[in-house]
Amino acid sequence: MAFGYPVLLELTGRRAVVIGEFAVEAGKVEGLLVAGAEVTVIAKGPEETLDRLEPDPRVTIHRRGYRGPGDLSGAVLCVAHADEPGVRNAIAADARAAGVLVNVMDDVPNCDFAAPAIVRRGDLIVAIGTGGRAPALAGRLRAELGRRFGPDWTELVELVGQVRTATLPHLPDFEDRSRRWKAALDLDELERLIAAGQGDLAATRLRDRLLEGLA
Repeated sequence: MAFGYPVLLELTGRRAVVIGEFAVEAGKVEGLLVAGAEVTVIAKGPEETLDRLEPDPRVTIHRRGYRGPGDLSGAVLCVAHADEPGVRNAIAADARAAGVLVNVMDDVPNCDFAAPAIVRRGDLIVAIGTGGRAPALAGRLRAELGRRFGPDWTELVELVGQVRTATLPHLPDFEDRSRRWKAALDLDELERLIAAGQGDLAATRLRDRLLEGLA
């Protein structure tokens, strides 16, 4: 199976490179910025998008084509597109020689990773991959999961994280903590209370169940 090992990368403050007009049009720069990366763009267009991105201090733009390995210097990741097979092959070969993870769009042999369809709700990330075989299916599933995990899930994840941080000192044993979380985490209740604007009550109930029976 292609791309059979899913992983989430920490890109905060690290350099990524986006090459080619189509990669820019596809929103690859914005996706990397959301993940915290500092992005170098090598593309001649689209001008409107490049003009919008250029004021961002995290973005460096070179309005030209790919020139060689120097364009990848210091990067950990590269997303690229090119119409010419020779350019695609060169980008992938240069990236791999430099130890840079590379994804040449719509060119599976020149990809070290697949960019999944993503539903993002704050710190919650739901990623859908099809091994590069059915991107339309991944997009359809993203739409369905986006409806299932609506905007309230941003608050839900934040609330659960805060309760976990607050209760960790009281639950030092991993097995006991794991058992308590499995019993206490009522997602239906959390969703209902958050939708009703009762986040504080949701947090209180979750915390009380986690700490039930403790002094």
